[in-house]
Parts: sequence; C-alpha cells; structure tokens
Amino acid sequence: MRVYLVGGAVRDPLLGLAPGDRDFVVVGSTPQQMLDAGFKAVGRDFPVFLHPQTGEEYALARTERKSGRGYRGFVVDADPSVTLEDDLQRRDFSINAIAREIRDDGSLGDIVDPLDGVGDLERRVLRHVGPAFTEDPLRVLRAARFMARLAPMGFAVAPETMALMREVAASGELAELTPERVWQELRRALASATPSAFLRTLHDADALVAVLPEVDALYGVPQRAEYHPEVDTGVHVEMVCDMAAALAPGDDAIGFAALVHDLGKARTPQHVLPKHIGHEQAGLAPLRDLCDRLKVPGAHRQLAVAVCREHLNVHRFDELRAGTVVDLLQRCDGFRNPQRIAQMAIACEADKRGRLGLSDVPYTQGAALVNALEVARAVRLDADAQAALQGPAVGEALRSARIRAVAQATGKKP
Repeated sequence: MRVYLVGGAVRDPLLGLAPGDRDFVVVGSTPQQMLDAGFKAVGRDFPVFLHPQTGEEYALARTERKSGRGYRGFVVDADPSVTLEDDLQRRDFSINAIAREIRDDGSLGDIVDPLDGVGDLERRVLRHVGPAFTEDPLRVLRAARFMARLAPMGFAVAPETMALMREVAASGELAELTPERVWQELRRALASATPSAFLRTLHDADALVAVLPEVDALYGVPQRAEYHPEVDTGVHVEMVCDMAAALAPGDDAIGFAALVHDLGKARTPQHVLPKHIGHEQAGLAPLRDLCDRLKVPGAHRQLAVAVCREHLNVHRFDELRAGTVVDLLQRCDGFRNPQRIAQMAIACEADKRGRLGLSDVPYTQGAALVNALEVARAVRLDADAQAALQGPAVGEALRSARIRAVAQATGKKP
C-alpha cells in the first residue's frame, strides 16, 4: 500500500497556517488488509480506519458516482485499483486536492498536485475540481464556510464555481441537507474570522434563502441612517457577525446570537420603515423557527433569545432603573448562569460597533451590565430574615435587596 497526507494538513502549511488534524489516503489496499494491519474500521458510508497507535483517520482511495438526491446519494468504489489521482478528482476544491507522499520512514515526500491546487492557493482562488461539484449540495455550504476562513487572505470564489453554486441552489437540492449538517457548517463559519463572507457567498449564490431564509429576508430592509449608516439590515448583520468574531474569537454561541439578533426587522410593516419599533419581540418567532429547523443546541438558543429580546435594553443601560436591571438579569437566568450575561454583553457590543464607521466607538454598557450582575449575585439574606419569610416572600425579599445593592453601586434610582 501507499499512503498520502491530504486535505487541510497539506493546504494550510502552504498558506503559512498551522495545520489541524491530519487525514490520510491509502492507495492499493483492501479493507481486510487494513484490519490485518491492526487498523480499526469506523467508516459507515465508505472505508475509513483509525491507526492503531495514533488514532488518525486513514481512508481507502475511492471514487463516487451519483445515485440519488442529496449529499448521501452516492455509490462508492474503494477498489485497490483506484489511484490517488482518481481520489483527488472526486474532491470539492482544487486547494483540497493536494497530497503529499508519506515515505516508509514516516517523513513527508513530494507534493502531488494534478489539479493545480498550489497554483490556486497562490492566486487566492477557491475553484471547484470538476463538473461533479454540482452532485453534492453540501459543497455550496463548504464553499461559503471556506470563504469565512480564507477571505481575510484575499481569496475569492472563482466565477465558474459561483455559477455552479447557483445551479445547485436553483435545483432545490439544498433542501435535502440534514439540519445537523447545515448547523455544523454554520457553526464553523461563525467561529471563523469573517462570518460575513459565509453569508455574502451564500447570498450571492442565491443559496441563503434556502439555508437561512430568516437571515436572507434582512437584505434590502432599510434602517434609519442616523443609527445605521450602512442602512441595509443584511449588511449590518454581516458587520455584527464579524465584530463578534473579533471580540470573541472562536465563540460560535456569541456568533449565533449576533447573526439572529435583528430577525424581527424583516417583519416590520412597509409603512413603518425605516423605523423598527418592537423588532426585538418580533424577532423571537422567526428565531424559534430557525432554531427548531436546524436543531440548534439549547445553550446557543437561550443566549440568542436573550440577546434578541434584550439588546436595546442593554444599549440603554444607563437609563434603566436598578429594578429594571435586576429583572433583566433574572429574565436572562443570569443568577444561575452568569456566563450568559458575559456573552450577552459581548454580543450587544458587537451590535453597537458592527455599523459603518462606528467600529471603534466605546461601549461601556456591557461591562456595566456584568458589574451589576456581580453586585446582585453577592447579595445574601441573613438567617433571621430567611427564617421570618416563607414561599414567594423569600424571592421578593431577595429581589428587593438586590435592587438596593445595584442602586447603591451604580447610583441608579431603585
């Protein structure tokens, strides 16, 4: 058998980036030979094995033939006669179709690059490998997710690849993607440096409406220019997502809250525009729909709901009374989950600074909210007070004590 390193472990060092997990392709072997060599079979849809010592993934070289709709509709051939070039030809993008030989002593050998992936890295182009690109709708999302990572390095989607992405979107096959796969790609994009490139790529490919219709509906919706110089709500959401990525790198929960905080603006009646009165509450229904459809994890969902509902209250923190602040913290479950308030503060800062020309504006409200929580959480009822109270009266006494503490610490009216 011959073994080759493939994928990001080859691509990323060529870009000057630290490599992630290593993946290997094995040419000229059979599943039984892999098992006899001590590998453990783990692949469900095609032959993948774990190395007996390192636990790294080794996949048999394979070809794929379209047999049905969706990203699972393929017939796989992993015969020992399949060549490395055959395997690379089935991959999505040329920059992912670069391999390096693994010598017998484990060292890296020559680069194998039959599709000029190295050239596309140098040209900063994300280009599909071949016409089979349209057979797998997941590749549209992967293209957008790669752009979320690579756009800061100057990458662009090749025009001919964008044309194929639009073809996939028009086919309706994006509807075949499972919620879990869509969420996986979205989550990874939100944890990247420029989530806006993910949204913009899908929007340009006419694919965002199929994947995230609630977000797609924001494009073209105007806002008041004195508060939002960028005007377009979709553009604002792009900017907020990028700001969230800068303030909390890799935190996809904050990124998701940033993405969905303004969904209600798509529901503003035409005659009210460009004002968006009550958009915070109006955004909760489409947010629930999105979370239900994509099976968004509970922690992400709860943070997103809190930010959607409360972001304007956090922006005007200085105007709130101490009682209003304590009730806000209680509504957001801050006393049991203080981390949520810290994440809310960052998401709200991203909203305020994710606007054209306002990226450097100071935002003290987030720190003030977190400080208020710390003050309120430090409050304890003495033993005599607790003994004299029963049932709801205990909670009301604790609330009153928290309000007094926040008022004293901040100078706010109770």
